[in-house]
Amino acid sequence: MADVIKAGGTVASPQRLSLFGWTWRFAEMGLLFGVAPLVMMWLVHGERIPLLSDYIPPGTKIPIFVALLPVLFIAAFLLLIDPTFRLRDELRRAVRWRNALSIALIFLVMGGAATWWVQTYHPSWFLEFPTNRPDTYMRIMIGYPIFSVAAQELLYRSFFFHRYGPMFGTQVWLIVIVNGLLFGYAHIVMGSMFAIAATALGGLILAARYAVTRSFWAVFIEHTLWGWLIFTIGLGRYFFTGVSNV
Repeated sequence: MADVIKAGGTVASPQRLSLFGWTWRFAEMGLLFGVAPLVMMWLVHGERIPLLSDYIPPGTKIPIFVALLPVLFIAAFLLLIDPTFRLRDELRRAVRWRNALSIALIFLVMGGAATWWVQTYHPSWFLEFPTNRPDTYMRIMIGYPIFSVAAQELLYRSFFFHRYGPMFGTQVWLIVIVNGLLFGYAHIVMGSMFAIAATALGGLILAARYAVTRSFWAVFIEHTLWGWLIFTIGLGRYFFTGVSNV
């Protein structure tokens, strides 16, 4: 790939950042994707700030759907004032059949392995959520793609690649690794090493997918499938903050 990594409808070009521009974006990336998750973890686990308090009954342990909203607002503002970003172009890239087949194959193989692992080593977890709390389960199945996946993919793929792509030049492999690891790191708010490791692996898959396709819908669909599977087979316990909404 000879062009600078770009997204959001911008035509790739051999743009080079100045030293000041590179330093500025590096510091910005560190604040938004390095410091902000630490602050959110402190707010949730230290100050025990309730989230979604108007929508979830008191005492319910909540999934952190809105953990990155402040960062998302900043990202949205930066894209809004960026004349090279066009949201309509970002959203009109369809999922080609080869990418759809790749998504399905990876999901079937890795998802099947995860399902087998839960059934074999933690049978009491398997289908526990949809069986014991069907109403909450259905709300999450509906709300998760809309409120969580869309926000995460716009932030970590659309915004990240567009804003910081020029920092990496033609090193696609490097931006994929950095993006995937930062995505896993963002889940420190869950207080679970399993959640961090699993989302880092998922982040690498999604980052690679986006680097190849530049399709928001491809990563949106793939991310949604993994989330649905996790909450269905019993691994959702690792993706709640553990802080009661009281």
